[in-house]
Amino acid sequence: MEYAIQATDLSKSYGQGHTQVDALKGVNMTVRPGELFAIMGPSGSGKTTLLMILGLVTEPSEGRVLLEGQNIYNGTGLDLQRLRREKIGFIFQFSNLIPFLTAKENVLLSLELIGIFGRQADARAMELLEYLEVADRAGNLPEHLSGGERQRVAVARALANNPAIILADEPTAALDTERGLSVMRLLRKVSKEQGTAILVVTHDTRMISEVDGVIRLMDGRMVESDGSKQQSQPQSSR
Repeated sequence: MEYAIQATDLSKSYGQGHTQVDALKGVNMTVRPGELFAIMGPSGSGKTTLLMILGLVTEPSEGRVLLEGQNIYNGTGLDLQRLRREKIGFIFQFSNLIPFLTAKENVLLSLELIGIFGRQADARAMELLEYLEVADRAGNLPEHLSGGERQRVAVARALANNPAIILADEPTAALDTERGLSVMRLLRKVSKEQGTAILVVTHDTRMISEVDGVIRLMDGRMVESDGSKQQSQPQSSR
């Protein structure tokens, strides 16, 4: 099966000489369509840097990233902003919904960014809100939604462009255990039913039971997992 995203020998350094900081050091990882993976590690381990590189926000210093088989950082001047808009969905810790837009309008805005307007956009927004069981909250502003409902709307927004991959940065950090697990189970449902690869940065070990594998980082390097669900290397099979 084709990988949704694959990174090989991925490294990222900031600064030069005695001020150089190596945020990532030779990371290898693969995620297939329909897989849900957690990226875990202590603060400063490289989780955010890895997410930014996979999200086409920051270029690596070395290594290769393939998105649906396409070599992204290949020096040929690819339009990374367009690829990011069309291929990647983002979910953030505090949902980052626009406060003066309703739930539906937040999803519509994402659709407009990829050129979908009018009745088609309206139908797609309501389809996503229905799928994520918040259609009855479509007309509510974020302040009138619960934390779990806001994250469901955020997932709908991330799915608007039918992305190959969703990157989620601590989506359960602001939620209690029950609501956090609910969000992770929702992401698992999305990954399996929509065939979307999902990577979740988290410190929360309570969420591991819901994922297909764990990418563990320490000081910028991948380390062995202490559990049965371990990230495979690009050359290996699952």
